Amino acid sequence: MPANAYAGKECVCQLRRGICDQSCVQGMLDTPFYIACLRLSGRRCVVVGGGDIGLEKVEGLLVCDGDVTLIAPDAIGPLQDLAAEGSIKWEQREYAGLSDLEGTFMVIAATNDTDVNIRIYEDAERRAMLVNVVDVPPLCNFILPAIFRSGPLAIAISTAGASPALAKRIKAEIAEEYGEPYARLAELLNEVRGWAKGTLPTYQDRKAFFESIVNGEPDPVELLRRGDEQAVRDLIAAAQRSTVPA
Repeated sequence: MPANAYAGKECVCQLRRGICDQSCVQGMLDTPFYIACLRLSGRRCVVVGGGDIGLEKVEGLLVCDGDVTLIAPDAIGPLQDLAAEGSIKWEQREYAGLSDLEGTFMVIAATNDTDVNIRIYEDAERRAMLVNVVDVPPLCNFILPAIFRSGPLAIAISTAGASPALAKRIKAEIAEEYGEPYARLAELLNEVRGWAKGTLPTYQDRKAFFESIVNGEPDPVELLRRGDEQAVRDLIAAAQRSTVPA
């Protein structure tokens, strides 16, 4: 959210200023966010709101194999389709309160009702769980970065909520610079993780082994850019043969 997005407009946060005076976003850029990758597989994730933004958040959770429940009295066609095919659960009603967060790992509020958004935030905070109210950083205890994905490679870009547009530009530049060759290298290196763990006795040994490949000559990324995957496999095999456990 741009810092001045709500200035002079009706307050949409828990401070209830009437007309927004930016009190809630002061210091947001100085907030030290703890960056983490969350494992959502099989975890209950709730999205409240059945519009376009709700769809965007539902799709992001499904990519990560979250167990998604949508709470909304109405939903746009694509969300209805996801519910009909069984990809998500749709509870066709208004948000009911704390009971909706029972057994929930994360909740994302994507409604245009300020009172509902504040209630969701306060209920989630009461349960010490993850909550994000879309486009209202003061009503979030985590923010969602722009994500570039290619195979197992995921790169997150955050501007601490200051400018999603800038984050999207950086994402596009990263996609151009990094991508399939890096993702494929990650897959090839993953194939020998079991060997490294079973053969090299210490973390430092394993670190040195993988760094000798990633930072070695010839550059494995450049080889993959040229389509020479076999040369990369040969590099890895050579590194295995030359590695002597400490």
